Amino acid sequence: MERTTDAFRGKGILITGGAGYLASGLVSLLKHAECHIVRLDRHDAHWEPVAGTAHVTDVCGDVRDPAIWDRNLEHIDFIFHLAAQTSTYVANARPADDQATNVMPMLHLLEACRRQGKRPTLCFSSTATVAGIPERLPVDETHQDHPLTIYDLHKQMAEQYLRWYAEQGVVHGVTLRLANVYGPGPRSSRSDRGILNQMIHRALAGDPLTVYGAGDYLRDYVYVDDVARAFIAAARHGEKLNGRFFVIGSGQGHTIAEAMHMIARRGTAKTGRQVTVQHVEPPDDLSPIEQRHFVADSRLFSVATGWSAHYALDEGIDRTMEAFS
Repeated sequence: MERTTDAFRGKGILITGGAGYLASGLVSLLKHAECHIVRLDRHDAHWEPVAGTAHVTDVCGDVRDPAIWDRNLEHIDFIFHLAAQTSTYVANARPADDQATNVMPMLHLLEACRRQGKRPTLCFSSTATVAGIPERLPVDETHQDHPLTIYDLHKQMAEQYLRWYAEQGVVHGVTLRLANVYGPGPRSSRSDRGILNQMIHRALAGDPLTVYGAGDYLRDYVYVDDVARAFIAAARHGEKLNGRFFVIGSGQGHTIAEAMHMIARRGTAKTGRQVTVQHVEPPDDLSPIEQRHFVADSRLFSVATGWSAHYALDEGIDRTMEAFS
């Protein structure tokens, strides 16, 4: 029986944001393939060691530098473009800087692929919030896009560059729009990212968990291992999926308050200290995209690739707590 990583045997794989959260989950799967992985990240990145059959090369560089791509695309068959500035607040405050980080690297990467004259498979990490405030639930690929933040607008722009170049035959391009990703991995460098992970850390320390307002907005929390497998599936089927985007989530909706109480109960049981959930007033500058309900419908991707989410929220929280303990 073919393993899901067999398609990568003997191949060159470039992962941008290679020391980051999503990349770590992806590398944990790819390290078992006999392939060459190039992890590209900033000079201040913290590189986790990789033990496996894959040959791993770590490259320090800035994705905003157009020259970085020509130096690192030789012998590359698959590209996972995961590097990004991830804060909606930073993007809104400094839109030009955000464009330089979240849009232009995609364009420079695609132009470098064109110069190479080879057609790699390029999988891009986008966000489900590109859709804006959903008009209906669950959200699938037919939902009309309405970006509410500069961050979402720039993600959409990068998606469109990838779509156009894919249609021109420069790459096999696939975009995955991710719901709320959680699970073990390196800590995010942003305090407003990975809220579920942050609250799990707080629960293990016996600290109270905070929820803005009633916490009654629905979220789709998808476990990081499921997301890594989705990227593997997208790359394996890159030719068939060329030029398209897909919504990736667990397909299960939980209110924010419900998720926090799940964490609090498990934190109390694990530490022997009562972990409470405190409801507080939201800040005045809370992004409008936070005030939405969201549940993903990933059936189109599942039918096309055979992928499905394996982990329910309770099991994912348990696994994350175990990893963080």
